[in-house]
Parts: sequence; C-alpha cells; structure tokens
Amino acid sequence: MSTVLIIGAGGVGNVVARKCVKNPQVFSRVVLASRRIASCEKIQREVGADKLDVAQVDASDLQQMIDLIQRIKPSVVVHVAIPYDNLTIMDACLETGVDYLDTAAYEPPEVPVFEYKWQWDYHERYLNAGVMALLGSGFDPGVTNVFCAYADQYLFDEIHTIDILDCNAGDHGLPFATNFNPEINIREITANGYYWENGQWVETPPLSESIEYDFPQIGKRKMYLMYHEEMESLVHFIKGLKRIRFYMSFSDQYLTHLRVLENIGMTSIKPIDFQGQQVVPLQFLKEILPDPGSLGPRTKGKTNIGCVIEGIKDGKPKKIHIYNVCDHQECYQEVGSQAVSYTTGVPAAIGAMLMVQGIWRKPGVFNMEQFDAKPFMDLLNQQGLPWHIKEL
Repeated sequence: MSTVLIIGAGGVGNVVARKCVKNPQVFSRVVLASRRIASCEKIQREVGADKLDVAQVDASDLQQMIDLIQRIKPSVVVHVAIPYDNLTIMDACLETGVDYLDTAAYEPPEVPVFEYKWQWDYHERYLNAGVMALLGSGFDPGVTNVFCAYADQYLFDEIHTIDILDCNAGDHGLPFATNFNPEINIREITANGYYWENGQWVETPPLSESIEYDFPQIGKRKMYLMYHEEMESLVHFIKGLKRIRFYMSFSDQYLTHLRVLENIGMTSIKPIDFQGQQVVPLQFLKEILPDPGSLGPRTKGKTNIGCVIEGIKDGKPKKIHIYNVCDHQECYQEVGSQAVSYTTGVPAAIGAMLMVQGIWRKPGVFNMEQFDAKPFMDLLNQQGLPWHIKEL
C-alpha cells in the first residue's frame, strides 16, 4: 500500500488521479497538486474528498516541491505538468529520496529541443541515492516504447525498422485547438523533423515529409514526419535497429491555422516588448486558445497509436502493426477527459503501479524499454487501453 503524489491537474492529471483512485489495492492514498488549487478541488469534488487529497505547489520552485514531498511522504511522484519542470522535480525527489515518473522529456523553455540527455545525466546520482526515475511513461513516449520492447523480447529475433504512427481522428468542432498543452504541442510540431537511419540522424524541414496509412477502425489518414523523443531512447536500447521514424496526423484545417499563426509570429518563443512588458508570443497564444481539458464533452471519433515493426523471426521476414484504438467519448464517459489525455494518463498510472509494487523497480534513471514489457502490456488490457497485433 503506497501514497502517490501527482503533480499537474490538467486533462492528464485528472486521468492519472482517477485511475489511481480506482486501484486502492495499490495506492492507499492519492494526492493531486498543482499551482491552481481550484483545478485540483474540481477533480476532488467529482472523485470524492474521501478518495482524493489535494495540495497547492509551484512545481518550478525547488523548495516548495521539497516541502510538499516531505509533508506528503509519497512512494512515488508522478509528474504530468509542463516538462519545463522535469529537472526541478527530479532534484526534489533526489533530495527527499522518493521515486520519480514523468510522461515527456525535459526541454529548456528557451529552445525547442526535446532530448533525454539532461535527465540521463541524473542516472549516477539516482543510483547512488537508491531511488528510481522512470522517464516518458505516457503513450508516445511510453506505450510505444513498451510495444517495441515487447516485439523485441517476445515476437522478433531481430528488429530492423520501426515506424511510430500517431493518428488522432477526433473532431472537437472548433476552428483551432490543441489536444494537450498548446505551448508544448506547437513547439513540437513547428520544430524540424528528424529520423534515424543507418547510424545517423537525418534532419528535415517541419512537416515536409508525409505518408498515407490505412488505420484499423479509422481508415486512411495522411501522416507527417516529426521528431519525437522516444526515438532517441529506442535507438539506444533496441539493438540491430536500422531505421526509426515518427509520424503524426493533422487535418488540413489544423495545418492551415498553424501556418497563419507562424506567418504572423505567434508561434515564436523569443520574447518581445509590449507596452513595457516582455511577452513570449507562443505563451500568449496558449492563454487565448481553448483549454485542452475542456475538449472532452465535444470531441468525437477515435485515436489509433502504435508501431509498425519489421524484422526477422526464425530466419523469415516478419512485419506487424501493434496498436491501441481509443474512443474519445468512451474516455470522457469514464474519466471526464478525451482520448489524448486518457492515453497519456493511463500509462502514467500503470508505470507508478509497477514501481511501487517492485515489479519495475531499481535505482537509477530508466526508459520504458529497459524493463520486461509483459507486466505493462498486461496492465494496459486491464486498465482500459487494450492492444492489438496485425500481421502485415
């Protein structure tokens, strides 16, 4: 029986809190904390004050985080707020001797670079302190890493190529909105694309390369090549890999709005002077765009996220598509959030379960594919994200 402290009360934090509450055999106490205590209290009212405790914290403030952890005494801190705070919360967990989990790689606020190097540098310190950090326990990164690990450990003798395909066929009916934090989402999409092939990274202009793929339960969708941080760790830990790429789907309407915003400078992360104040255009844009947490009631359709993996089994070529399909409205009916939040929040809760139960537990800093994939795959089926394998 363990206490879990969840940092962040947006759409993903809502899902993590509800899933942890639904597993009292693992978590004896669930605490949700955020800068905005009102967001925590709203979720608490819906879940029940007898099941969910709340707290207020500025996760960018190291001393506040240390004080909160020392007061709550959790077994694990699940960080699902903005990834700018990853290192601060890792420092707080190191100082207090508490395990850490997040769903996305750290990136410096001043440059759009998603890399694990900053967090990997904590490995020796975490190892020596006897505490653990599990990085990227969302869907992508997260479940996609586990899909690849499962294929590597149980389905293939050699893996040669991986294409990670993230298709969101949901429709919220709004002219333009992002399905998770607008600032992080837009930084990710407008950055240059990268893929790894024959031992080196290849750079491409933003959204300049595309393919079409026919998704089960969705149909054909155009997919755009992007960089995503799970590729960085998979290159390290899937031996024999010759190529890995990441693709995401976007509607024409979404891309048209994004190009207009880029053309007028609203996606810039460089501060400008406005009436004597320093303003970051993208941060201002984030404040005026719809809150992703509000999209649940109006979003219809499905997501299909997974991996197309090709390699060798028993001396013969083998190719599979391993994936999950999630329905936005089914997710909303269960937890009050749409599928993008659900597919990130459920894996975060599963990762925390495996850590506190000692199934995935050893000192140091780790990515998902460094562990036996089967316990996580089993829990995906039990906790609402069933997976499928299609032979290609």
